[in-house]
Amino acid sequence: MRRISVGIVDHHPITLEAIVGVIGHNTNLEVLGTGAAVSDVLQIATRCRPDVLIIEVGMPGNAFEAITNVIGSMPTVKVVAFTFAAGVATAIRALDAGAVGFVLKAAQSSELIEAIEAVARGENYITRSFASQVIAGLRDETLRRKAAAIINLSIREEQIVRLLVRGSTNKEIAARLKLSDKTVKHYMTILMQKMNARNRLEVVVAAQKMQASNFGGHALN
Repeated sequence: MRRISVGIVDHHPITLEAIVGVIGHNTNLEVLGTGAAVSDVLQIATRCRPDVLIIEVGMPGNAFEAITNVIGSMPTVKVVAFTFAAGVATAIRALDAGAVGFVLKAAQSSELIEAIEAVARGENYITRSFASQVIAGLRDETLRRKAAAIINLSIREEQIVRLLVRGSTNKEIAARLKLSDKTVKHYMTILMQKMNARNRLEVVVAAQKMQASNFGGHALN
């Protein structure tokens, strides 16, 4: 069976040496190249063409942009983000950039091997102790993006959403805005389509996330 080729970019010499040592003890893996700076990322990807590229995302410079550049020019390379930063935002940013693996440096070395093998098989991998937090964060981010995509709400639609966020029922909204129940239901259908929401609750959640920054500030009648 062909060994999985690996590239590593980490600006901590001790960490880099440790990763090379860990991979070297695994007969299924081989290290093709290493680097210590963001500028080395694309170079190693194009020169060595590894199956998996481990990138420390906490390096000086924009490691996330480097990940995107690698995926854009070498789509067959699977990127594993490697970091001390146990923050959901960091994980989401790395995954958005194109990484398919996210491993914390505090994890066991066996997890790094597991991640390399998983992404080489075409799977995604997130450090086990951190996975549930990242998944929840991704779900929240998805809702935020749905909300941010709403750019053409009419004044009436904004009024309805504001009342929804306050917990008003369709009947209460109809009475407040002097509309028929049928008209309110029609607006709800439009709002669900615009927000890519499956139900009333998702409309409310998405609206809550965009209300402060995206609404135009139209007053209720």
